[in-house]
Amino acid sequence: MPPQGYFIVSAVFHYLGPAFAVLLFERLQPLGVAWLRIASAALLLGAWRRPWQAMRHEDRRTLMAWGAVLALMNCSFYLAIDRLPLGTVAAIEFLPVIALAAVGSRSLRNVVALSLAVAGVAMLSQVHLEGDPLGLALAFVNAGLFALYIVLGHRVAGASGIDGLAASMVLAAVAVTPIAGWAAVPAFTDPAVLAAGVGVGICSSVIPYVSDQLAMAKLTRSGYALMVALLPATATVIGLLVLQQTPTHKELTGVALVIAGVALRREPSGVAVAREPALRQTIGEPADARGGAL
Repeated sequence: MPPQGYFIVSAVFHYLGPAFAVLLFERLQPLGVAWLRIASAALLLGAWRRPWQAMRHEDRRTLMAWGAVLALMNCSFYLAIDRLPLGTVAAIEFLPVIALAAVGSRSLRNVVALSLAVAGVAMLSQVHLEGDPLGLALAFVNAGLFALYIVLGHRVAGASGIDGLAASMVLAAVAVTPIAGWAAVPAFTDPAVLAAGVGVGICSSVIPYVSDQLAMAKLTRSGYALMVALLPATATVIGLLVLQQTPTHKELTGVALVIAGVALRREPSGVAVAREPALRQTIGEPADARGGAL
């Protein structure tokens, strides 16, 4: 599958899970939902990949930093979407990664692609940039952390891939427990809420983060950052389908511009070939099954 295909899967689930999480807020606090998402993803990825070798042999500082970013990013994201429409948070999330997308957009074609995507996101964000001040502040915190997620995630994708993701997710679960673990306690007396929280973890973390690693293994960092423009557009569509948040004509135009920009961009020749060994390692056996060869 081309990297764009992996990213489309990631984009759909990136906000499909949170859209369902919003529906859980009536029965569980946002931080509790965030804890369930991270903890369930850590349990599933840990059982699948058994990333203990990655934690011992990979750059521990990168994995620990990514784990901390994952924990704080998810908490700030859920607190933000509890106060603002999902499309608003998604649009703000794109702003810090424009610089990442600009780096490496050296051809005229890619500059035009970036311009179209930025214009599309601007049209989406202009519609909803008014709202709860705390919600907006949390959305911008989440945006900064998302940019760090891309930088650190791209490093991991070129090294240990999904094994590194699993290791960082386990570390994220450890980091988030003192912050949000208390808010998840009521879920353990409500099997329906607990099951829904695990479902959110699968839809919001396991599927999109694994897809991100597969996409990042074949894309430059700037190429992946440009594709992040799909997230506000996807969030607008998901907001319509799941949360009945009807988009305006301006938002629909913004979605069209984003899609055009992403379709126009081309990766520099040789990038995918250069990353093929890393990709094969990413989707191969767990780290301990490979004898710790990272």
